[in-house]
Amino acid sequence: MNAQEDNTIYLVVVNHEEQYSIWPKWKKEIPAGWNFVGKEGFKEECLTYIKDVWKDMRPLSLRRTMMEHAEKPFNN
Repeated sequence: MNAQEDNTIYLVVVNHEEQYSIWPKWKKEIPAGWNFVGKEGFKEECLTYIKDVWKDMRPLSLRRTMMEHAEKPFNN
């Protein structure tokens, strides 16, 4: 089956690191650590949504650490 024949409905999910993924709706339970963001649809719709909202691919913990280091004054 190719992507054009895929009638599966997917859920867009996000984890605590603000990383996005899709999960087939028919599987019922979303894996532990992931939460439904309110968007569902065909695979390409969900991937387009993720592309639109997930602007920074770095995990949240890395972004926070980098921001903390950037805010510290530089000492020689």
